[in-house]
Amino acid sequence: METTSYKTISANKATVKKEWVLVDAKDQILGRLASKVAIVLRGKHKPDFTPHVDCGDNVIIINAEKIKLTGNKWTEKVYVSHSGYPGGQKTITPEELMKKNPIAIVEKAVKGMLPKSRLGRDLFRNLHVYAGNEHTHEAQQAKEIDLNSIK
Repeated sequence: METTSYKTISANKATVKKEWVLVDAKDQILGRLASKVAIVLRGKHKPDFTPHVDCGDNVIIINAEKIKLTGNKWTEKVYVSHSGYPGGQKTITPEELMKKNPIAIVEKAVKGMLPKSRLGRDLFRNLHVYAGNEHTHEAQQAKEIDLNSIK
């Protein structure tokens, strides 16, 4: 019996094969979209996934302004931020944030599902969100994927 066939392969920065992926957010539910995109950014859908390495793909999300939220989340969900000063707490609803910056809702949802570490910040740089149907990454020849095919 040969023991070399039983070695665990661990991916590193040099051996990772990163691809460009296009996701259409039109009529997608925000949380379900964000969780699937986080899996693709992290690389968990690949057989050579390694937890401490950026082995995920670069993701382009288009039509971010056409996402859906279920229930009364448009008016009742609240995003809270604090400046660090007394009385510096600010709140905003998704409805107000959509008028102000539709990209931010998708970015906040995906960022919250990534690791809270240096790796998570590096993975977030691989996400590119656009409000409309057009994006600036035509040269990368991103392949469009169906998020329902990712388990």
